[in-house]
Amino acid sequence: MRVLVTGASGFLGRAVAAEIAAAGHEVRTFQRRPSGVPGVTDLLGSVTVPAEARLAVAGMDAVVHLAAKVSLAGSPADFVAVNVGGTRSLLAEATDAGASRFVFVSSPSVAHAGASIVGSDADPADPARARGPYARTKAEAELLALAADSARLRVVAVRPHLVWGPGDTQLVARIVERARAGRLPLLGHGAALIDTTYIDNAASAIAAALEQADAVHGNSYVITNGEPRPVAELLAGMCRAAGVPAPAWRVPAGVARGAGALIEAAWAVRPGVDEPPMTRFLAEQLSTAHWFDQRRTRTELRWTPAVSLDEGFRRLAASYDR
Repeated sequence: MRVLVTGASGFLGRAVAAEIAAAGHEVRTFQRRPSGVPGVTDLLGSVTVPAEARLAVAGMDAVVHLAAKVSLAGSPADFVAVNVGGTRSLLAEATDAGASRFVFVSSPSVAHAGASIVGSDADPADPARARGPYARTKAEAELLALAADSARLRVVAVRPHLVWGPGDTQLVARIVERARAGRLPLLGHGAALIDTTYIDNAASAIAAALEQADAVHGNSYVITNGEPRPVAELLAGMCRAAGVPAPAWRVPAGVARGAGALIEAAWAVRPGVDEPPMTRFLAEQLSTAHWFDQRRTRTELRWTPAVSLDEGFRRLAASYDR
């Protein structure tokens, strides 16, 4: 099968492209920077440019779409252009090119309205209630993707939750950086149960969705390790792997949410050079439970995570020892 993978210069996209190529498929990647994945063909460009998207999809049997604007802050118009406009363009080009499968890589945040998630499945994406421009536009894009599902173009949406592992420059790197600087608190008691996904498992699940698209198209699936842990334990495990102190001070969750709102307002007027240190969405994510029922995901995708969280922490520690 000839497969286009968008966003393969990112942490997850790179792993997905490598996973699909290792399964024997012919992989073309499409993003603004070289992917660095051995054995694939890189095509540089942007999903926001229809002519470039058309060239990327030409001759492909399937599309796995990961390219997105992922940030806690930024211009709402940029999120719309990349996450919604880019998805719409790729769907149209994939249909015109005769591709038969389309895997849209979404996020559990598309169905998160701020309250705890305890053992839920993949609830419907809801742009009106999603928190922040990233979640809202990903929700809109997921709805667009599923609306395009048909007998000709079989569409599956997958929502990997908090993907991490060696080489992660977002979640793990930011946790470690803030812990090293003494700026990583626990919000509330740190007891909220949270699901995460080790990078190899996220990549294999997305590859499984591609393989099973004929049978499961039209559906959304949340992807996790299925091992919810208290947020304090997860943060401590990542810090321990990197050899930095685990968070030892606490901030009330309500205070963090209020601070996040103030920081968001300030960032809108004068953005910083990096991600904001706190937002309302981030405060909610670190202080409320969010773990998911994985039975339907594993049964229908015929997939089981191969790397446990404990093994993932061992591999993460080994990456810091190099």
